[in-house]
Amino acid sequence: MNAHVIRSACSDDYPAIRTLLESEGLPNADVTIEQIPRFYVASFANGSVMGCVAIEQYGTDALLRSLAVADRARRDGLGRTLVATVEQDATDSGVRRLFLLTTTAVEFFAAMGYQNFERTVAPSRIQSTSQFASLCPASATCMAKTL
Repeated sequence: MNAHVIRSACSDDYPAIRTLLESEGLPNADVTIEQIPRFYVASFANGSVMGCVAIEQYGTDALLRSLAVADRARRDGLGRTLVATVEQDATDSGVRRLFLLTTTAVEFFAAMGYQNFERTVAPSRIQSTSQFASLCPASATCMAKTL
């Protein structure tokens, strides 16, 4: 396993983040530093991005989004580490509940304590995000975790 560093994304990371998300079939149309300034990346010492995750905060609720790990970096716990990073950021920022949408990772998130949550009763600020409103399909599973 190659050593990696998890850090806040800088503006130069956003093209690599969009490329990673696209390669994993995840929405990336709104991925800009202006629209989603709280991205984290996992990178090799040479700076290449091999994982990412973001948080959008709305008071005491937040949306965990855009978790992706490059295929070559999987199965070493990097996804869990990225989620733990966002959860710590959320806790430090006063978030009490994290929401997410997923089409493929229900078991992964369930193992980390997330539970299915009825999408139509998620807080209105969460429902109005681009992820909920237009980018993720209606068939995506909504999940939540109390921090």
